[in-house]
Amino acid sequence: MREFKKLTPYRRAFELMLDDLEEIKEAEKVPLSKVYGRVLAEDVVSPIDSPPFNRAAVDGYAVMAEDTFQAREYSPVKLDVIDEITTGMKSNAEVSPGKAVKLMTGSKMPEGANAVVMQEHVKQKEDKIYILRPVAPGQNVAFAGEDVRKGETVLRKGQVLRPQEVALLKSLGFREIRVRRKPRVGIIITGDELIDEFDEKALKAGKILESSSALLWGLVKQYFGEPVFYGVLPDDEKIISEAIKTARMENDLVLVTGGSAFGDKDLAHHSIRLLFHGTTIKPGRPIGYGERVFVISGYPAAVFAQFHLFVKYALAKLAGARFKPITVTAELTDKVSSQLGRYEFIRVWYEAGKVRPIKKRGSGLISALVKSNGYIIIPENSEGYLKGDRVEVTLY
Repeated sequence: MREFKKLTPYRRAFELMLDDLEEIKEAEKVPLSKVYGRVLAEDVVSPIDSPPFNRAAVDGYAVMAEDTFQAREYSPVKLDVIDEITTGMKSNAEVSPGKAVKLMTGSKMPEGANAVVMQEHVKQKEDKIYILRPVAPGQNVAFAGEDVRKGETVLRKGQVLRPQEVALLKSLGFREIRVRRKPRVGIIITGDELIDEFDEKALKAGKILESSSALLWGLVKQYFGEPVFYGVLPDDEKIISEAIKTARMENDLVLVTGGSAFGDKDLAHHSIRLLFHGTTIKPGRPIGYGERVFVISGYPAAVFAQFHLFVKYALAKLAGARFKPITVTAELTDKVSSQLGRYEFIRVWYEAGKVRPIKKRGSGLISALVKSNGYIIIPENSEGYLKGDRVEVTLY
């Protein structure tokens, strides 16, 4: 097999890829129940104040705070209870000096009241209460618009909608929202050695159960896309070329596994005008990209690295997502080494401020992926890190 005469540095390859892609402009209105993980197509402005009225933040009694200033456990202040309401009710009584209204957390504050005395700080006898501690004006009250003001821009275009954003939209009265169309991603698996279903006889004869389609399907779904599977294809240049042509017409991005190097059966890259082919990353050096097609490795661990270093960012750009992976700084528990000139993707397990490299580092070892929850990078100008070094961990 021929080697690459020249490898494109990772950062340069990354720039070439992003510059080649354009954001999808199409948008659609989607019910809130289906927007999790979707990307907002426009800014969202609140149509209401939230909360819409002043409300009690605790169970207790709505009072005029000034009535309580002299309250002490040894010298409680006595007030008359003139009404009692539960959440969702409105009191028609007006609190005046010497008066109180019993209410629950979330209840609308009655007229005249400016504070709530907690239930625990009150003793009640029939329609009288004895306040044991003072409260200040506004204490234990959630004011109208305290969370969100009417007319406030609460979410920005490009926001990836997590459960908390969806909850905010629901609390403001939205039933549906405009989001970007998901990028469609064609997945093509190549290799004469691959089989799609368990066959003991075939496995003993040297065949391999294909797993990269399941890996890519899940990753595409996780990172903004809608996968379309085109099957496991034999190492036939005409068949592969036709599949890529069809997938390019039907999708926004195409992922082809296998055929990215220079072996006799590495055929996929023949069908594409590549902007780069061969990079400094490890694992996954033979990756190529051009014409909205990634030609990537056949080994799952290399596929995983190539996806996280390139494809997820391509999908974020297509989807118009304001996306930045979650990173943490942690102490390395073991030394990790690399060679100058490599941009090395090291699978790790992060927990409680420590990061442990996964020892299994072969490109075909799926179990190493299962045992990891993030990765660190050793850049081209470094030979690695020492035990105890502080490193940046990207979580997945």
